[in-house]
Amino acid sequence: MKRILAALAQIVLLAVVAQPARASDRVSDGQWFHQFLKTDQAHQVTRGDGVIVAVIDTGIDAAHPDLSGSVLPGTDLTGSGDGRTDADGHGTKMASLIAAHGRVQGVSPAAKILPIRSYERIGGGSSKVSLGIRWAVEHDAKVISISGGSEDNLLLRQEIQAATSADVVVVAAAGNRPDDRSVLYPAAIPGVVAVAGVDQNGVTADISVSGPEVVIAAPAVGISGAYLAGRYSDGSGTSDATAIVAGAVSLVRARFPQLKAPEVVRRLTETAIDKGSPGRDPSYGFGVLNLVGALTAELPAATSPAVKESSAVSVLPPSTPDRFPWWVVILVAVPVVAAVIAAAVWSRRRGRVGW
Repeated sequence: MKRILAALAQIVLLAVVAQPARASDRVSDGQWFHQFLKTDQAHQVTRGDGVIVAVIDTGIDAAHPDLSGSVLPGTDLTGSGDGRTDADGHGTKMASLIAAHGRVQGVSPAAKILPIRSYERIGGGSSKVSLGIRWAVEHDAKVISISGGSEDNLLLRQEIQAATSADVVVVAAAGNRPDDRSVLYPAAIPGVVAVAGVDQNGVTADISVSGPEVVIAAPAVGISGAYLAGRYSDGSGTSDATAIVAGAVSLVRARFPQLKAPEVVRRLTETAIDKGSPGRDPSYGFGVLNLVGALTAELPAATSPAVKESSAVSVLPPSTPDRFPWWVVILVAVPVVAAVIAAAVWSRRRGRVGW
């Protein structure tokens, strides 16, 4: 009888211990991007102190223990409040990938998060994103992370222009297949760092949208982060990749506080690990995020806007081609010559009839 009781006790003990172990592994496995990006080495250089990252999303559960002390008062553009509540969980996860410092860790754990609730729930677009960008700029954010879509309009483009002019780096998700067929707005707007996704092997994730607007790629598959009520979640999408890149931008801004936004983006694109077709391509942009390289590489001084820099951050129209447009001269010259000849003929006729 004692042997039976002992065996039963052992079974119960194993059952009690095994379940938390599986849960722990699931959360830990979803933090694989830290090994992929070597964030432990990056954090020996900087942890993102002093940088404010605005997260335009569904709000943030500021009571989550992994975000304790990291979430500033923000705003709720969908109702009332300061953005520090979340009914969806998406915004809380994005914030944790940037600045968590508990069971899950963010890329920039010492950064401060400015929550801007522009979505009630993630999915579809939001007309509040442009207002969120403006609010972020007015409240001293140096990085803006947008892991959702928006309708394209003049106001949105103007706010993107205003943000980049104010030395703010705007990072946004490219979108997820099969729901999205092309790069979402605002990621598709020139001046925004459009982020695609890769898997654990550094290969384009099946879920990731491709397009010529893509600037950089980052981990996007099986990512775990904070969720509502102190819990955790895992999932896949370019939303996660976007938050990770926003965290990387935060680290670069902390490491090089003198750099302007275009130079910060240049550090990401110049050091990215080239994949796919040589140079920029629709799946990886300029390549896969190289976090340690962005923080430590010595880059040549940019005497003029580099291709990577201007492609990533310029919101101006493309520059005039080097070849001189002779057809313009012809179009202008022919009517002018014709007018001169006509005037001469007319003048002669006037002389003949005595006018």
